Amino acid sequence: MNILISNDDGYLAPGIQELARHMKRFGHVTVVAPEQNHSGASNSLTLTRPLSIRQVQDDVYFINGTPSDCVHIALTGLLKEKPDLVLSGINCGQNMGDDVLYSGTVAAAMEGYLFGCSSFAFSQVKSGWSYLDSAAQTVERIIENYLDNPLPAPFLLNVNIPNTTIDRLNGVVVTRLGRRHSAQSVIEQINPRGEKIYWLGAAGDAKDDAQGTDFWATSHGYVSMTPLQVDMTNYATLDSVKNWWNKFPA
Repeated sequence: MNILISNDDGYLAPGIQELARHMKRFGHVTVVAPEQNHSGASNSLTLTRPLSIRQVQDDVYFINGTPSDCVHIALTGLLKEKPDLVLSGINCGQNMGDDVLYSGTVAAAMEGYLFGCSSFAFSQVKSGWSYLDSAAQTVERIIENYLDNPLPAPFLLNVNIPNTTIDRLNGVVVTRLGRRHSAQSVIEQINPRGEKIYWLGAAGDAKDDAQGTDFWATSHGYVSMTPLQVDMTNYATLDSVKNWWNKFPA
């Protein structure tokens, strides 16, 4: 099996190195990841400048671009054949609820999905890389189960893993996305030149963390697995918007 691995923390991040190490038991692994951290990059592509690829060792490359750039280039020119799986992560911190709209980790997996590859995004719930080996072992189990009984391809699954030993996890549950409260206010500071600068505030706390959501699952010691899709059409309001617009003269 051919596996493409990327992330948004950069090619030197412990999470991607641990993921690649554990995935080599399943086949040929190629890492194509950003040169630097691109957390929050979402699905952005670099269109205003050329990109450079650097090979640092066999089957490990970094690109001076975004996570989506990395997977896009890998699938449209760098790799000789389409991978069987695209894996993103293991991210340093959760990607649940509204986070998936901003996450570079999810975006890298989504880029693979857009090209028809079955894709996983993996994240640890807490930052700091604690229990990273247990998280990688959890990924192994998920991939083992997939290989034993494959899902119809392609698919996009977002997986969040609590930071604990694998024997203390309560299992894997399939969830929907929860919702967050609005982000906290920006933090205003003055730089050494006397100019105002702003840091974005922290993400909002969980608003919808009912049973069945990713927030509920991870807070109760479960690994959450959420199937995602790209189609953002609001079908529930499609007819009402049509009726509203049809009231105006042509």
